[in-house]
Amino acid sequence: MEIITTKIQDLLIIKPSVYSDARGYFFESYNKERFLAKGIDQNFVQDNESKSMKGVLRGLHFQKPPYTQGKLVRVMKGAVLDVAVDLRKSSPTYGQWESIELSGDNKFMYWVPPGFAHGFLTLEDNTVFFYKCTNVYNKESEGSILWNDPDINIDWGQAVTPILSEKDTIAPLFKDFISPY
Repeated sequence: MEIITTKIQDLLIIKPSVYSDARGYFFESYNKERFLAKGIDQNFVQDNESKSMKGVLRGLHFQKPPYTQGKLVRVMKGAVLDVAVDLRKSSPTYGQWESIELSGDNKFMYWVPPGFAHGFLTLEDNTVFFYKCTNVYNKESEGSILWNDPDINIDWGQAVTPILSEKDTIAPLFKDFISPY
């Protein structure tokens, strides 16, 4: 397993060791001891999975304290452009974003720590997205920021009108956001 740092502290790309042969492949998607050795000391308490058609954009979502979540995300089938936005007030990268393409082919994972907004745009039909969470979901603690906020200015890499949920179309702007982190 290889851990790659990003320009945003604590946001990590994880490249698992994949073993392939004529039968297919095998890799460990999570091993607590190996993650601890790489500095990821988290207790995962909830797993989530979604399936989306091409062009679906989910996010930018986060959970407020005391239900703040860290997420270990990956794509089991298909591909996404995965985006994380730093919402930690004391961070030198507050309000900055980073993205990576995750796919069933590359098997990369993204560690999105607590204090980040997270979202993804599906690049293929029938994309299956999986994430391990460090806290349970709580509707009253749910928050979001508009996916195309002009101050954050995320490059989604597509000249496409995404398919959004109603709540994602009315998410607040970053300039109106008061960070609880």
